[in-house]
Amino acid sequence: MRRGSEILPAEPDAAVTPEVLPEVASWLRRRSWSATDRPVESLLAAKRAAGPAGTVSVVLPALDEEPTVGEIVTAIRVELMERLPLVDELVVVDSGSMDRTAETAARAGARVVHRDGILPRLAAEPGKGEVLWRSLLVTSGAIVCFIDADLREFDPAFVSGIVGPLLTDPGIQLVKAMYDRPLETDGAVVPAGGGRVTELVARPLLNLHWPQLAGFVQPLGGEYAARRSLLERLPFPTGYGVELGLLVDALDAVGLDALAQVDVGVRHHRHQDGQALGRMAATIYRTALERLDRTHRLKASADLVHPLLTQFSRDATSREFTAHTHRVGATERPPMATVPEYLARR
Repeated sequence: MRRGSEILPAEPDAAVTPEVLPEVASWLRRRSWSATDRPVESLLAAKRAAGPAGTVSVVLPALDEEPTVGEIVTAIRVELMERLPLVDELVVVDSGSMDRTAETAARAGARVVHRDGILPRLAAEPGKGEVLWRSLLVTSGAIVCFIDADLREFDPAFVSGIVGPLLTDPGIQLVKAMYDRPLETDGAVVPAGGGRVTELVARPLLNLHWPQLAGFVQPLGGEYAARRSLLERLPFPTGYGVELGLLVDALDAVGLDALAQVDVGVRHHRHQDGQALGRMAATIYRTALERLDRTHRLKASADLVHPLLTQFSRDATSREFTAHTHRVGATERPPMATVPEYLARR
């Protein structure tokens, strides 16, 4: 991970700063890695040394993911349970699928649990966050790893990469995956075109209100791992706001230095239509507002809103993610009826 030194402004009059915030720059150097930095064999040694604290549960929340869930389960079972015993349990939590998601996952080797069978005294809310929250009741690993069930061309490094820092560094509490996210639709591929809600909603919100989190390349990514001892202390938004909510709450609970990210390559997955993205964006925005209100930060104050936006691109030469920081302008002019020159003209 390196910082960009020069980038053309997005707008002709946009101010561009060459540096990210010092705290974020330091965090990027110390808490951003590649999956290849920790070979799986070294992780096995760390897992054995950790004992019960090194047990790993992998959870796939799934809703109508029959085309992809089997391949993901098979890859994890074969590579990370049978060939190299890194993962101790693999659970698919079915969120009410109408297709053969459950049968496909079970046939591939996962333990399948239906959402409604977990904590039945409490009626289930629709949404991904609800499934992730309930999964803590049916898993036992000291480290819990969440993987979306719609991934294609799945690489087991998505699991081993983000579990690695938790096995090798007791100070790390939560690890997010980072990756390229091409937009693949109608046979066309737009490099770095995916993650539209991230770029248009989540990243600006985090940069302006929680600037310490500006260094996360994929803050809304569904692939992340955390210690159970942290997850069990956090509230879980039931819907699409779960990733932003957990990240913000984890920052408050354990501090920036306990959070990390790992580059796992490229994420291929099913993309949603514009209206679905709009619903997702609204939910994420509401999740952010609730946390701003809860911490008494919900007011337009210069000392609370930080006018910088850090964005990321993959460097063509080094293949590392490069951070580019832009100043966010919010200057306003007064009503023209109050300007002396305008009044004189009239």
